[in-house]
Amino acid sequence: MAKVATKVAVSIPDELYRAVERVRKRSGETRSAVMQDALRYWLRREAEVALVREYEAGYRRTPEGRRETKAAEKAAVQLLAREKW
Repeated sequence: MAKVATKVAVSIPDELYRAVERVRKRSGETRSAVMQDALRYWLRREAEVALVREYEAGYRRTPEGRRETKAAEKAAVQLLAREKW
């Protein structure tokens, strides 16, 4: 039978523990649920950071030229012209 979950022990500063416990108790979440949510958030954030770094590296390799800049400027002017200032 496959393991459904793995138990881990972590150490965190007392002040952080108390802050998490206050919020956790108000929300009714279990410690496990809070830790799982935090780890999922961290993993998503790391994936987003990697995508941004990849985008930035691509931009440095091939920045936009004059033609792309002019097209973006034209689109912005048209879009902003429709706004009610």
